[in-house]
Amino acid sequence: MIPPAPKPDELTKLILLVQFSATWTMVGLIWFVQLVHYPLFLLAGPSEFKQYHQQHTGRTQWVVGPPMLAELLSAAALFFFRPALVPRWGVTTGVLLLAVIWGSTALVQIPLHNRLANSLERSVCRKLVSTNWLRTIAWSLRGLLTAWMAWKVIP
Repeated sequence: MIPPAPKPDELTKLILLVQFSATWTMVGLIWFVQLVHYPLFLLAGPSEFKQYHQQHTGRTQWVVGPPMLAELLSAAALFFFRPALVPRWGVTTGVLLLAVIWGSTALVQIPLHNRLANSLERSVCRKLVSTNWLRTIAWSLRGLLTAWMAWKVIP
């Protein structure tokens, strides 16, 4: 007879639920940004673009900040409170994908946004869209990974 799989405790389930929720919030947001929001930058008129971009960055931080922080903290917590049914490589892969996302944000997207802060540069807008595919793919993979983790752990 096969022994039953160990049940995750309430804390590991909560951490995994936060991870799943925050990641899938970001998956939805990044696809919206990639397919709708960033391409629309090109339709803003040059005279309105500076104010439009300021509003975009100011408002966006309140939408993406909390789930990104929750995702980061819960990913770190999974290292210490990893459910027995989730292999270490799954948690490590999730953190590596987050490193790609945060690295791309800091080293590519933020500098491009800084260039757009003063004026509309269409080539920079196009670069923002093309380079954002890395984050879009990485978040999508994280979404699939967290779904797999939840499938394994939550009855």
